This record gives sequence, C-alpha cells and structure tokens, in this order.
Amino acid sequence: MSYADKVFVDMCSDILKNGIDTKGEKVRPKWDDGSYAYTIKKFGVVNRYDLKKEFPALTLRKTNLKNCVDEILWIWQKKSNNINDLNSHIWDSWADENGSIGKAYGYQLGVKHQYKEGMMDQVDRVLYDLKNNPYSRRIMTNIYVHQDLHEMNLYPCAYSMTFNVTKNKKTGKLVLNGILNQRSQDILTANNWNVCQYAVLLHMFAQVSDMEVGELVHVIADAHIYDKHVPLVEELIAREQHPAPKFWINPEVKNFYDFTVDDFRLDDYVTGPQIKNIPVAV
Repeated sequence: MSYADKVFVDMCSDILKNGIDTKGEKVRPKWDDGSYAYTIKKFGVVNRYDLKKEFPALTLRKTNLKNCVDEILWIWQKKSNNINDLNSHIWDSWADENGSIGKAYGYQLGVKHQYKEGMMDQVDRVLYDLKNNPYSRRIMTNIYVHQDLHEMNLYPCAYSMTFNVTKNKKTGKLVLNGILNQRSQDILTANNWNVCQYAVLLHMFAQVSDMEVGELVHVIADAHIYDKHVPLVEELIAREQHPAPKFWINPEVKNFYDFTVDDFRLDDYVTGPQIKNIPVAV
C-alpha cells in the first residue's frame, strides 16, 4: 500500500485523538457564514518521504497532479503573485481586483539579492549552488519576509525550503534532499497537495542538477483539522488503500525554466472517490 496513505492516516488519527481543540479561543479564520473556524491541532508534526522508493501521492482520494504542478511552477518558476498566471482558482479568495495576492509567494522568490557572485533571486541562487557548491549547508529559500507582511494578502504557509546534498554510496552520484518548513497547514485540503508539490520540486531540481532525488522532510508547526472537516477526515482515513502510483518526469528537460505541466505524470494511479464541496476557511 502507499506509504503516503500510512503517514496521512497515522497523522490524522493522532491529531483527532491527541490534538488540542481551539473551540472558544480567539482565532482568525471564518467560514462563509461568518462563524469562526475552530480546529483540532497538533504542534510539530514531522513526516519523512523517501522519494527514491515511491512518489508520495495519496490513494485514499486523488490528488490532482496537474494543478499541483501548475501552482508550484507559478510560485517557483514564474515567480508570480498574480492569479491570472495560474490555471486553477484556489487563490481567488486572496486576490485583489487586479489578480494580485500582494508581495507573497512567487513575488518573494523573484526578488533579486546581492551576493558575492552577483545579483540573483532565491531560485537562481539554489540552482547556482547546486551546480557550483553542492555540499554547501546554506542552500535555502525563505519567503516569510517580515518587512513585506503588511503587503501580503495571505502570509505564506509553506515558507522555507532547505536543500541538502548527500551521495549514493553505491553509484557515487549526488543525492538531493529537502526540508519543507510550514508554519500552518489545513490537513484535509492542503497536506498531500503540498507534499506532492514539493516532491515534484525536488525531482525538478535534482534532474537539472544531474543528481538523484532523495528524501523530503515535511515539518509542520501547526497541523490542524477544521471542525467542519472532522467527519470528512474520519471517513477518508477509513477507506481502502492502494499501491503508490508511478511518477514520470520528462527526462529530456535539463533547464529548470523549461518544465511545463505536461512534463509530469502519475501512472497506475488508483484512488478512492474525490471529496467534493469541502468548505474552506478564510
């Protein structure tokens, strides 16, 4: 069965059984009807995925890889903060009349900084170091920029990636690993979405850097299940589990900026039915 399913079921079961209920506390998010959106939460959840063994897509329900990839390219490749550059509508609630989400996400990755080696944005800095300084312990990005928070329509949830290179002792080839730091995560709507996105991102960086893909470590400071999501999660984690799908990435792409959504695919992806009309707290 899928390892991602096991991780997800164990995490959700732990949150529901041992988490802290915020009902009655001061919270920010609200439902469409104006009522406060309370959660059951756990602090400091850490999940580890070995991408060499399998791609971490849930089989309990389908994760839409095309839309996942479209958003990660929007942030990391296009470095955009405008929803008009995105094919899905997941950011519509946070966009202004011009489609901007403010100085958030892709905007921050596109800001150029002065380094000893010259002016680069954060993505190009990662690409530079993976090529020239693969064993550096300083290969990381951060989009939680305090001086710009007042101009962000949503503070970044997944805000930092740390890349670390090891070596395959058998082949001698370099292996790219990554740690995704997330301050907050809506487990039902976003957990596997983000896991799949950053698994794809690691595959992308590894391929264009002539490395093997390694481990993705996902650190969530506040892992929560919203009150209206509890029965949906309980039904979801009780479902039948299936073998992990096979991940395909176009081997011909050698430039990070040449990837498109059509360069990724999940084969033999058997899943349970999708959950429709999930309420989203804003």
